[in-house]
Amino acid sequence: MPSTIRLPLLSLGLLLLLGCAALPPGKRDPRDPWERMNRATYRFNDKFDRAIAQPVARGYRKVTPHFVQRGVTNFFDNLEYPTVMVNDLLQGQFRPFLSDTGRLLLNTTIGIGGLMDPATAIGLEKNDRDFGQTLGKWGVRSGPYFVIPFHGPSDVRDTVGKAVDTYTDPRQYLHNVYWRYGLLLLRKVDTRARFLDAQGALDSAYDPYAFLRNVYLQHRDFKVNGGQSANEEQLEQKLLEESGEDQQMPEGASPPPQAPPPH
Repeated sequence: MPSTIRLPLLSLGLLLLLGCAALPPGKRDPRDPWERMNRATYRFNDKFDRAIAQPVARGYRKVTPHFVQRGVTNFFDNLEYPTVMVNDLLQGQFRPFLSDTGRLLLNTTIGIGGLMDPATAIGLEKNDRDFGQTLGKWGVRSGPYFVIPFHGPSDVRDTVGKAVDTYTDPRQYLHNVYWRYGLLLLRKVDTRARFLDAQGALDSAYDPYAFLRNVYLQHRDFKVNGGQSANEEQLEQKLLEESGEDQQMPEGASPPPQAPPPH
């Protein structure tokens, strides 16, 4: 079993031993039959995020020049691009596969290992495909919504997809564990830093758990059934805004207490 999957599974077992969260009043979402367990995992993830991940991401953003942050993001996008290309083929996307091959070669060479992105400048569109999406294209249903410890929103289909995608990630084949986990940690920090601006929308939601669930499921449904987004970050921000507008408080519920103003 890949080491990137083993830790979340062990954490899930610990959460099950610790017990499950109480459910809020209201009608249950049929997409989320494991909501009690998922809410417990979400609470665990949220505490970890606020105590460790967010402060580290804010510090990274504060001390790292923007062009360096952009280079780190480009590097990891390029490093993980073989996953996109494999899923191009699995989905029968042969023309995008040729374009993505050119993109990888150009950014790896002229782009100095992927630190720069000359491929976008000449019109080679960046794609975002994964094995969970491929399974959906093949007709596999998403299955129940599932929150993974230390990772976040998923579903049964995407959890399987994430496990398979580890085998197309070049980091999996690094024998030096310091490099492997160092790169993994830096990628997590970089990703969390990029989504700091969306934290306000999540914090202002009446039920952040349900809000994040709706954003995730809409996003994945779009990737499987709605085509390909040329800019995934813009799509995710749009879904955050739409979910915030659509979310309503349960009937009879009192509004959440307002946080005190910062001192």
